[in-house]
Amino acid sequence: MNRAFSRKKDKTWMHTPEALSKHFIPYNAKFLGSTEVEQPKGTEVVRDAVRKLKFARHIKKSEGQKIPKVELQISIYGVKILEPKTKEVQHNCQLHRISFCADDKTDKRIFTFICKDSESNKHLCYVFDSEKCAEEITLTIGQAFDLAYRKFLESGGKDVETRKQIAGLQKRIQDLEKENMELKNKVHDLENKLRITQVSTSPAGSVTPKSSSTDIFDMIPFSPVSHQSSIPTRNGTQPPPVPSRSAEIKRDLFGAEPFDPFNCGAGDFPPDIQSKLDEMQRQRWRGSKWD
Repeated sequence: MNRAFSRKKDKTWMHTPEALSKHFIPYNAKFLGSTEVEQPKGTEVVRDAVRKLKFARHIKKSEGQKIPKVELQISIYGVKILEPKTKEVQHNCQLHRISFCADDKTDKRIFTFICKDSESNKHLCYVFDSEKCAEEITLTIGQAFDLAYRKFLESGGKDVETRKQIAGLQKRIQDLEKENMELKNKVHDLENKLRITQVSTSPAGSVTPKSSSTDIFDMIPFSPVSHQSSIPTRNGTQPPPVPSRSAEIKRDLFGAEPFDPFNCGAGDFPPDIQSKLDEMQRQRWRGSKWD
């Protein structure tokens, strides 16, 4: 499980020098992960790392987790590991920090490389799974090494310092992009909280204050003057007016005038009854006179 990259001038590579020096070669693969190793190179070193990460993959698969897919961008500056949809850089492995690269001859889907981490200075082994391109990817990384070495010889070592400066700037840009993404997420969370607060304090959810014209039981206080106007209408019609006091005296509850024998006409009774009524009327008049 090892591949030594030859730097012979007559070596035939898969890509043009311009593709790797001015652009990059993209590949899609599954990322099994990375693990720390004690040595910067060696067949047994990467074999143990692959065995360890394969075992971790089987555990995750049994738990229903899928192996994440990544995009690899290979150039003379290094190998970038990106999220395929968002193009977010997950790892930026600079080429001068990669110390070993190999594909597995027993499992042709697996390839790996060892890179020294720029922050912790630890050697990490990155392991990938590619169904058809494992060997091709290792050859492409080998070609990138070959072109970078030629540029190093042509520039007398100055190109290495330039690449280090560029790598440092790329790392700074990557950190700023990550910080920018975190700030965007915080702003999004604050906007959601503000929207929820506005909905909870909107008129639809607020309590309507009580009118000053009602009492503590929400009832309209009684007023003899405005009683008629305070009675609500029903079906759009106004209730009948309340009869006055004088009208109540003139008519009984059936709507008929009450009987008064002294106000009846003379021709309404027989003569004998009429004479008695006249006598009663005179006595009534005398009594009221003495009073």
